[in-house]
Amino acid sequence: MTALADNRVLPALAEGDRLTVDDLALRVRVSARRKRFALTVEADAGLTLHAPEGRPAEDGERFVREHQAWLVAKVGVRERTRPLNPAKRLIEGEVFRYLGRTYRLAIVADPPANGRVRLIAGRLVMGREQAEDPVCGRAALVDWYCRAGHTWAAGRLQPWAARMSVTPPVVDVRDLGRRWGMYRPEPKNNGPGRMSLGWSLFQLPMHLVNYVIAHELAHVRIPGHGPDYWRLLKSALPEYESRRAELDELGRRMWMGDVV
Repeated sequence: MTALADNRVLPALAEGDRLTVDDLALRVRVSARRKRFALTVEADAGLTLHAPEGRPAEDGERFVREHQAWLVAKVGVRERTRPLNPAKRLIEGEVFRYLGRTYRLAIVADPPANGRVRLIAGRLVMGREQAEDPVCGRAALVDWYCRAGHTWAAGRLQPWAARMSVTPPVVDVRDLGRRWGMYRPEPKNNGPGRMSLGWSLFQLPMHLVNYVIAHELAHVRIPGHGPDYWRLLKSALPEYESRRAELDELGRRMWMGDVV
């Protein structure tokens, strides 16, 4: 029962409190600089109430109730779009994707040359010692995605660059966290810049990898995402909107490197 129902005065909200209003559970953040209440829906669909210092809990409850419909709607959106990235086990037969196709992991006593993961006869081959060490095993798989992805992307850059009338930038494949790609111009415009692609991108089907390549190449000519940028991308890839939507949906289900 809340203070509004039983006439008790609740204490002031404090940093780290948990506040429950009807069926909504919220974490409380308090700031002396804040003048008004505010609400945020976090990436994991958790709720945070931001409160000015010294305000009683009943004021916070009232604010949450006044914005309850907004909160419920935003939580629904977060639930539908939050990442569902699975963790992987480094065991015989575990499935990994590359360019939309699935490959099973093969654990062998004698690792491939240089201790690197290799794609052999349709299976990703890894040494047993690597598989038994999650950190080393993950690093070996990421290294394979970087090498394979770089080889594949390097051959696709020129046709897309020609469509946009840009000079192909230097390309690398590396760990970008949850980003699929990024473009960095050369200082003082002395060169075509550098395009980085995330290793996890290369799990996706080829047409979505092509979308990310085209997306980043458009930045060689136009920084930001204003109307001119989208016009340029559409001229090279008319179906970019459907591919962007597909990337948002499929991408949140890809493996991002977690190993159990």
